[in-house]
Amino acid sequence: MIDLTVPAPLNAEMPDPNVQALVRAEHSDPFAFLGPHRDEQGPIVRAYLPGALGVDLIDANTGGRMGEMTLGEVPGMFTIRPLDQRPYRLRIRWGEGEQEIEDPYSFGPQLGDMDIYLFGEGNHRELGKAFGAQLVEVDGVSGVRFAVWAPNARRVSVVGHFNGWDGRRHVMRARHPSGVWEIFIPRLAPGEVYKYEILGSHGVLPLKADPIALATELPPATGSVVAQPLEFVWNDQQWLEKRQHAQAHNQPLSIYEMHVGSWRHHEDGRVLQWSELADQLIPYMHEMGFTHVELMPIMEHPFGGSWGYQLLSQFAPSSRYGSPADFAAFVDACHVAGIGVILDWVPAHFPTDSHGLARFDGTALYEYAHPFEGFHQDWDTFIYNLGRNEVHGYMLASALHWLRQYHIDGLRVDAVASMLYRDYSRKDGEWIPNRHGGRENLEAIDFLRHLNDVVHTEVPGALVIAEESTAWPGVSHDTQGGGLGFAYKWNMGWMHDSLKYIAEDPLNRQHHHDKLTFGLLYAFTEQFILPISHDEVVHGKRSLLDKMPGDRWQKFANLRLYLSFMWSHPGKKLLFMGCEFGQWREWSHDHELDWYLLRYGEHQGTQNLVKVLNQLYRQHPALHQRDGKAEGFQWLIGDDATNSVYAFLRHGDDGAPVLVVHNFTPVPREGYRIGVPQAGEWQVLLNSDDEVFAGSNAGSRGAMHTDGIESHGQAQSLSLNLPPLGTLILKP
Repeated sequence: MIDLTVPAPLNAEMPDPNVQALVRAEHSDPFAFLGPHRDEQGPIVRAYLPGALGVDLIDANTGGRMGEMTLGEVPGMFTIRPLDQRPYRLRIRWGEGEQEIEDPYSFGPQLGDMDIYLFGEGNHRELGKAFGAQLVEVDGVSGVRFAVWAPNARRVSVVGHFNGWDGRRHVMRARHPSGVWEIFIPRLAPGEVYKYEILGSHGVLPLKADPIALATELPPATGSVVAQPLEFVWNDQQWLEKRQHAQAHNQPLSIYEMHVGSWRHHEDGRVLQWSELADQLIPYMHEMGFTHVELMPIMEHPFGGSWGYQLLSQFAPSSRYGSPADFAAFVDACHVAGIGVILDWVPAHFPTDSHGLARFDGTALYEYAHPFEGFHQDWDTFIYNLGRNEVHGYMLASALHWLRQYHIDGLRVDAVASMLYRDYSRKDGEWIPNRHGGRENLEAIDFLRHLNDVVHTEVPGALVIAEESTAWPGVSHDTQGGGLGFAYKWNMGWMHDSLKYIAEDPLNRQHHHDKLTFGLLYAFTEQFILPISHDEVVHGKRSLLDKMPGDRWQKFANLRLYLSFMWSHPGKKLLFMGCEFGQWREWSHDHELDWYLLRYGEHQGTQNLVKVLNQLYRQHPALHQRDGKAEGFQWLIGDDATNSVYAFLRHGDDGAPVLVVHNFTPVPREGYRIGVPQAGEWQVLLNSDDEVFAGSNAGSRGAMHTDGIESHGQAQSLSLNLPPLGTLILKP
């Protein structure tokens, strides 16, 4: 074979500073030295391959050997001068065998100028398809393109099993002035584990996971994984076509909140995988009558005890429950079955784990630099600096990734209050005012408005829901009118007041009557969801059933009454798993729910009640159609504190009212007269004390007839027998 090279002269007196920088793993621009170049002597190819025994240059077109590369005085530094510049491969001899591969430093810049521009502008809405690890083909060669933002790094390398975790092997190209680093590594395939090795101003940082990883190792391992592109064949077109109507404000929204890892376990004790969950959850959702399931964060997170709220992978479903494709199949199955899927999403803060976003390039990059702005004292987490274009765009792209890539129907944004206020949970002197001297976080407010506008435009019908616990005005109002633009706001005030009321001994409830009426003063200022979430059944707060006062019978009666109050009150519904059958224990993320309780009548009865409540809620427009409008609600009795009785009408667009009466004492009220707007027969739709709900079968049932007796401003009235600690729901 003809050797098409000439020896490359070596300078033994003074090592090349480029070589010195490569050896020290400090070279910031290896593409300027390694790979194919031309100098005054002609073509030259350099390769730095620490640990290699020898390297041949191979003609990429013919497979012929072009020559053996010369090993210089520095181990691993190989050089050759080919007679001409042509596509080539490297045949590398390692101690464990031989490898033939294209030279990563023979490829030009990978990301397009528009990708770089949009990223810097904070408006790249497809980061999950551009940055991170992307399977691509370049010049007919398949491999993986890596791209990561680290503007203050002196050097960034991709490391993994494929290069022995050696940061000298695949040093990336810096795309100035964007701060983006990139490299194309030929022949890598899906499943490769990788991280970034970053040289900061003060030395090498702990290895970093990819902020835009599409898949991850199974915790407690922390590596990112090259993901196969999601080429899932969706079957949910019919659902998506009707979703905008189905999720409108005048439609029923009954959400079952759940933690995937603790809903049910497999017989062998392991957590269910996505396909197994779909097989069990979907029939249960149909049986119970919920319209949507809301999943506590399923984005990858290092510590299971954070329940997913301290997550590090804003683009990757947790590997605990299966692959990204498995998750897509779960969502698709829910949609085909007519069930919406909402995800909890956390743009407020992130954990301090060294392999994550914290001081990603050695500086405060994703977080604010000053601890008064950038550190959550309550949660021991860092706060996203959403005023930085790149971080703003990163979080915006994450939201769109779940909504578009996985067909998610809504995002519930966690901890919005902590985003809105710079002094959230801080004492005087522990926070930094905004540029106007105020306490509002203007950057976060701009982000939330932008997020909601973009989602509204690009994913019509998708919901963005705020968990916001303050009196911030206009959370669910249009951004054009100064609002934040959310579809819904969690009604935390209703939750706190009603739970405090129901926990009172019935003898004392007369002194707290306003706890249930006060919420109606502001019930129509926002589009509200009534949340009984996981937060209310942990950390010593006791389960929903165990919050109820009285003996065993009264606890179950109070629970049925409370759920009936919730389902009949204006506002959409959210109930945490286990509350629907009266779990006694607080929720634990380590254990499945106590399903064995359904062997007992009281628990079966509570579950039956939730089924009926969901059925009534969905079937009767008066109970959901005007949730956010004052004309959808009418007080009949709001002032009977002595008897702890409340009565009101719910109205839909068709004018057919629904009458709701609650008796919050264990005393049956015989012949209790209530005015109604229509004469004739009224049908009892629900009596929460019915024996089918494990009640005592007291109170009115069946058909009731009005009397021509004026009461509560109405010309007609009904004489009802109110069950103890019970609810009656009637319609004309």
